[in-house]
Amino acid sequence: MKFFYAMVLFLISQQVQAQNTTQNIIKVDGSSTVYPITEAIAEEFQIAKKNKIKVTVGVSGTGGGFKKFCRGETDLQDASRPISHTEMADCKKAGIQYFELPIAFEGTVVAVNIKNTWLNEISVADLKKIWEPPATGKIKKWNQIKAQWPDAEFKLFGAGSDSGTFDYFTEAIVGKAKSSRGDYTAVEDDNTIVKGIAGDRNGIGYLPMSYYEENKKTLKALAIIGGEKAPTKTAVFPTVQTVENGTYFPLSRPLFIYVSAAAIKKPEVSEFVKFYIKNAVEIVPQVKYVALPPQAYIMIEERFLKGKTGTVFSAGSHVGMKIEELIKKETVH
Repeated sequence: MKFFYAMVLFLISQQVQAQNTTQNIIKVDGSSTVYPITEAIAEEFQIAKKNKIKVTVGVSGTGGGFKKFCRGETDLQDASRPISHTEMADCKKAGIQYFELPIAFEGTVVAVNIKNTWLNEISVADLKKIWEPPATGKIKKWNQIKAQWPDAEFKLFGAGSDSGTFDYFTEAIVGKAKSSRGDYTAVEDDNTIVKGIAGDRNGIGYLPMSYYEENKKTLKALAIIGGEKAPTKTAVFPTVQTVENGTYFPLSRPLFIYVSAAAIKKPEVSEFVKFYIKNAVEIVPQVKYVALPPQAYIMIEERFLKGKTGTVFSAGSHVGMKIEELIKKETVH
């Protein structure tokens, strides 16, 4: 009988422990671009909390993540672009208020196969010829872009339609977000893009700079000629310096986390966000992204602590926005 009661008590304690564990789970989803940053910070946070708080980080893409976030299914949302007007409306309809917190900058790299010896730079105008919707099924060879380029078919790789990288790239290159040819290998997993370009001598595609940095042995980054609005007329390679100073135009962009205002009422979520902001300046460069200036993180923390919810992107394009411009903008609801 004593054994029976001992087993009952043991099972009850296990159930209570499981319930407590469930209460201490922080749910994050969204961008595959931002994922390496959030995952690295989550690991450090869990260690600091002796694994008493669990942080789960999903990769549904920025668009897919916002669908969950605006339904109240997640506490934080990783985003490689600002929240869209449709997503703002969805969150408002569901009563979801949020903090918009810039956490890093990143460059979208246009890459070719490492064995491509003839192409080192490309203009925004030429990229538009390749990627705009009218090119679908018609523009297939390099020499259709420039006569002096090879008479060979290129293979295109890029982000899927739920990806913030897709939204940003199409707006920056084609001129309208989500406006793209459809006959390319579109995936949400950036590692698949890496494998695609690396596996085809005529492969070309776009991907986050951090994924390129990890795969320099198989990929070659192209310098970008930014066009009339660019700060320089020369071709610029993606580097930490050119992303920081804005000369890698127009493919430099801010990265964000969005935090549910309701979720921060849970102490563990509030603690995680504060930990994220305080440690980003060190961890962001470790995972091959561009950290914001230290003062910027101080300003972002102040905005969070003062309860300033909403977005700074209620109107207008954010293509080519510099770090200092982003930090100075005020949020609106």
